Amino acid sequence: MQKLLIIAFLIVILWNLGAGLYYMMVDKGTTNRTVKSLSWRIGLSVGLILLVALGIYTGWIKPHGIYQ
Repeated sequence: MQKLLIIAFLIVILWNLGAGLYYMMVDKGTTNRTVKSLSWRIGLSVGLILLVALGIYTGWIKPHGIYQ
């Protein structure tokens, strides 16, 4: 379940990144849709980082590395 949530976050982040690029190319700076899209991307990225940190802190996500 947690992997699906993380993947969903990443898909939405990439979608907003692509939308920002599209709006930048189409609007040519006449609207603020690019800023809104990229602001959502930043907010979702910060939210994902906080969600992963909370998951590690609560034990919901078990981190692993090369030293184990």
